[in-house]
Amino acid sequence: MARKTSFYYSFLVLPPGERRAIVAVWDFCRAVDDAVDEAPRVEGVGGGLPAGRQAVRFWRDELARAFDGRTPSTDQGRRLQPFIAPFDLPRQAFEDVIDGVAMDLDITRYETFPDVFEYCRRVASAVGMICIRIFGCRTAGAREYALNLGVALQLTNILRDVKGDLERGRVYLPLEDLRAHGCAVEDLAAGVVTEPVRRLIEFECRRARDFYRRAKDALPPEDRRRLVAAEIMRAVYSETLTRIERSGHDVFTARARVPRPRQALIALRQWLWT
Repeated sequence: MARKTSFYYSFLVLPPGERRAIVAVWDFCRAVDDAVDEAPRVEGVGGGLPAGRQAVRFWRDELARAFDGRTPSTDQGRRLQPFIAPFDLPRQAFEDVIDGVAMDLDITRYETFPDVFEYCRRVASAVGMICIRIFGCRTAGAREYALNLGVALQLTNILRDVKGDLERGRVYLPLEDLRAHGCAVEDLAAGVVTEPVRRLIEFECRRARDFYRRAKDALPPEDRRRLVAAEIMRAVYSETLTRIERSGHDVFTARARVPRPRQALIALRQWLWT
């Protein structure tokens, strides 16, 4: 697990067995996520499909090998496989992650927030559903917590990465929200925080805040200690959102980030409070 990930300090508080399982899950999902952009680097993929679709099919097959007890083809699959049975990892959640990655092959614009919500549920909340199994949480409240936290984290990513996503031709902010605030995609591409753009980003920040609140409200008291790693993620990403808000909702000049020492302090504080 590289220190550059914003999840680094949250993983440090886990017991060794859980940490190894989380890292294996994270590495597998990271490889799937990279598949769209780095598909030509994946070996052993064929079938005459475009590179991105080949990669998605490859990782679906790799997931099947890991869950069916066959020998996976990749280091990520081989590292994941030993944790599937002991932690009862949910196969459907991994399938959801792959489905979410596959959406990027066909969709570069999202018309409504329910469309964006479904994307967030697949690429982020599904990972949360896997993680809570590793943390030992089985309650409906924990699942509600994972769903809402995943959406909050992904909405924060979307806001942080508006500029970079535009450079790749993608816009994850709902087009209906752009219109409601008097914006067009071209206004975002201009990279200037006009008043309509500021109102749009402020609105999306409030929406992300609402999902952080929903996650916090859903946190089962009996699972609070088990979910300390997730709570560190929540606190770090919430700080990222705060930095976007304090910048005047400028998501163009600099990519919002929380410095490593600040992340470590947040992690320590959250661990002590939990």
